[in-house]
Amino acid sequence: MKASRAPQMFITSLRLHHWRNFRGPVDLRLRRRAFLIGPNASGKSNVLDALRFLRDTAGHGLKQAVQLRGGMGEIRTLQARTPAGLKVAVDVGTDDAPRLWTYSLRFRNHPKKHLPEVMEEEVYKQDDLILKRPDEADRKDSERLAQTYLEQIVVNQDFRELAEFLKSIRYLHIVPHLVRDPERSIGRHDDPFGGDFLEKVASTPAKTRDARLRNINKALKIAIPQFDSLTLQQDAGGRWHLEARFSHWRQSAARQYERSFSDGTLRLIGLLWSLAEGGGPLLLEEPELALHDALVRHLPRFMARMHTKSGRQVLITTHSAALLADVGIGLDEVHVLAPDSQGTEIKVGKSYPDVRAMVERAGLSIGAALLPKAAPAHADQFSFDF
Repeated sequence: MKASRAPQMFITSLRLHHWRNFRGPVDLRLRRRAFLIGPNASGKSNVLDALRFLRDTAGHGLKQAVQLRGGMGEIRTLQARTPAGLKVAVDVGTDDAPRLWTYSLRFRNHPKKHLPEVMEEEVYKQDDLILKRPDEADRKDSERLAQTYLEQIVVNQDFRELAEFLKSIRYLHIVPHLVRDPERSIGRHDDPFGGDFLEKVASTPAKTRDARLRNINKALKIAIPQFDSLTLQQDAGGRWHLEARFSHWRQSAARQYERSFSDGTLRLIGLLWSLAEGGGPLLLEEPELALHDALVRHLPRFMARMHTKSGRQVLITTHSAALLADVGIGLDEVHVLAPDSQGTEIKVGKSYPDVRAMVERAGLSIGAALLPKAAPAHADQFSFDF
């Protein structure tokens, strides 16, 4: 009998305090799929960046994670009124056990050195506390607080499973001109904007790569007129390229390389590849960009299939009514960001009684019912005088 696969972990809760737009405290309860909606500059990307911050801390250290974001002044909320520091915390688990792990980090700028300093670091395994800092060693040597235990393999043995999970978080926002740039991959590794995307495809084991490309081919034949096939080719200089073939009136198919692909085609290829990868949580910024609504409507179904195969979590920022028209999306999967002068508040879709009535009784799509809640307050007055 084939052994059953253990359920893949995902982020079940994210808590923020004094993080960018969020004066907080904010407590965001997450499912394996989550959609973040709200006005421009309300903080949708900053929610994703909080998870990227934990990934960077686990992989590269607290100091570099802060430096990558321009320093503490760039990530501490402008609405903060106390010197309590910033706090980012997550619960990680499964559907049946949502708190297998809890990680909490509170930090500040060192008052003299102007470098990040751990104020509090805690790890729970289920309900058992296995790490609490500052500890006795920290009190004897405060220099130790410049680093988290999360980033140190010599001290994180008891929760390395959690550290490896956080390092597996991936962010994707393909920038087409980076994929087209012949110098794209120089100095880049795991570039979230696609600079090394083709090299990443090429480095995938051939059997896995070919299977994914076959599936992408099937989707592109439906999405792109006259599309025939997509393959990976290497030029004489050793650089990798995507080659697409298109059927036309001539007997032999026409060829194009990625430098001639439309923005929408490149973004779609990158999105489909990432959905097929599996792995840790995938963070997507507005996957609908440059895609026709008729295709966007099907993206949630691709994600649902991915859940079935790999259990991978997906967190998405969007403004798209087409994306949120899928009947399989639940009100507990959509989160509305509402900014005001005190910072941004986040509410889950099912917390709006009128929205629940519109969806459950009147049959409106979640997009039609919820997106008005996420619109700028005075959008009807938007104008510009020349």
